[in-house]
Amino acid sequence: MSVNLTSYQAKHFLWSVDGKVATVTLNRPEKKNPLTFESYAELRDTFRALYHDETIKTVVVTGAGGNFCSGGDVFEIIEPLTAMAMPELLKFTRMTGDLVKAMRACPQPIVAAIDGVCAGAGAMIALGSDLRYGTAASKVAFLFTRVGLAGCDMGACALLPRVIGQGRAAELLYTGRAMDGVEAERWGFYNRLCEQGDVLAEATAMAKRLADGPTFAHGITKKALHQEWNMGVDEAIEAEAEAQALCMATKDFRRAFDAFAAKRTPVFEGN
Repeated sequence: MSVNLTSYQAKHFLWSVDGKVATVTLNRPEKKNPLTFESYAELRDTFRALYHDETIKTVVVTGAGGNFCSGGDVFEIIEPLTAMAMPELLKFTRMTGDLVKAMRACPQPIVAAIDGVCAGAGAMIALGSDLRYGTAASKVAFLFTRVGLAGCDMGACALLPRVIGQGRAAELLYTGRAMDGVEAERWGFYNRLCEQGDVLAEATAMAKRLADGPTFAHGITKKALHQEWNMGVDEAIEAEAEAQALCMATKDFRRAFDAFAAKRTPVFEGN
């Protein structure tokens, strides 16, 4: 069953679509865009729905007012959690993890445009994205230990070592300290550093570039990047043989050949 999110009206963040690119803007700038129970759930449901949307090809995630996301709202999430019993707490932590699962499962590449504060759950939304564009002035912190929690939150202990390495991830997850943008780029968390006024435009330009590419093949690539973490080399090679054969059966593969033979740029249609 396919859905079309082009005219979707989000309640707890801003949602816009320009051509084949959707943009999610966390929009509580007066508090540095923290999450609430409701925004967590709506983000999870939106990325789940994107799995079934054939019109949107890439997604940009950003924050309003010069910050990305400060994590869970202290008074709307953290304080209520201190009064909950274990079954309620587990329901919440599973919901937050389901957001990252939904981001990893949707076939659209996700590009995060990060400025200012990117902390806690906000850092995990950035980490759950496929590409991260940041600024030198940004501050990225997996600050769970600073509020008395473990660093293993929303998949941090699985995802962060794969992006920046085990030792570096361990330091950040034990200490909860912040990385500035220069360190984040040097450690591989950011794909690119941008000027503060340009980060969203550059992230959107990359999203548009990917949206104009062979989007069926991009979805296969994203799935392989995720699934092959749990495979041996031989199993991964076989999985990629099967995946590439699927892509070779697409019309985009033929379009690319015809364009190459005619010495022109291919126009991909995602099928």
